Amino acid sequence: MSRIQNTLAALAQQGRQALIPYITAGDPRPGITVELMHALVDGGADVIELGVPFSDPMADGPVIQRANERALAHKTSLRHVVAMVAEFRKTNAATPVVLMGYANPVERWGYQDFAATAHAAGVDGLLVVDMPPEEAEPLANVLKANKIDPIFLMAPTTPVSRLQAIDRLASGYGYYVSLKGVTGASHLDLSNVAEKLAVIKQHLSIPVGVGFGIRDADTARSVAQIADAVVIGSRLVQEVEAGEDGLAERLTAFLKGVRAAMDTARA
Repeated sequence: MSRIQNTLAALAQQGRQALIPYITAGDPRPGITVELMHALVDGGADVIELGVPFSDPMADGPVIQRANERALAHKTSLRHVVAMVAEFRKTNAATPVVLMGYANPVERWGYQDFAATAHAAGVDGLLVVDMPPEEAEPLANVLKANKIDPIFLMAPTTPVSRLQAIDRLASGYGYYVSLKGVTGASHLDLSNVAEKLAVIKQHLSIPVGVGFGIRDADTARSVAQIADAVVIGSRLVQEVEAGEDGLAERLTAFLKGVRAAMDTARA
């Protein structure tokens, strides 16, 4: 089993759900990213999603778009992000790290070279936003051969046929986009999320996390009642955008509140 699979299985045995925070690597500057990753762990992160900066982040709202721009202003590349994970691993060998980004940087690097380098650095999963399962088998096979979990997005509009394709290729966990929109949107309908998750779980054999639109502890608690994991991104990136003064402490404190709320979800 991978580090992701082991982590989620252990949480399931405890009756708990995974807390998966997201930050953009290189934002507000590359030198602080590893410190912020450790701050997320201190706040209760079970898995970290680390965004790979990209010039055209089509799934992301304005908050994360600006984070990409700040990171790219420092010329943060996929190779730099992988090096950040290697640095993080010097003092944390336990917390899974998933890279989340777009196809172009991975295509440019080359599947095999990227996967081998990423595995050696301690990367556990890869989510490529703009690569649907119909096109992802070559990459998914290379990732699995290098012990990296391929992770896929699912939307409210995802048909059963695509869920079946994702189940065939994916490992680690699936990521359900809880709304028809971009990251940071606020119109989360929990009844619709629960209804769609019930369908997804009929066709997926891996845990399912929910993201997009989760901005506070109360919403995280509600989502934890129906999902295996809760993903929070834009709200954390807003903290980054607010400035470096006390940033690590602010991220830790916010996540601690979310973790405490999630732990009451199924009490």
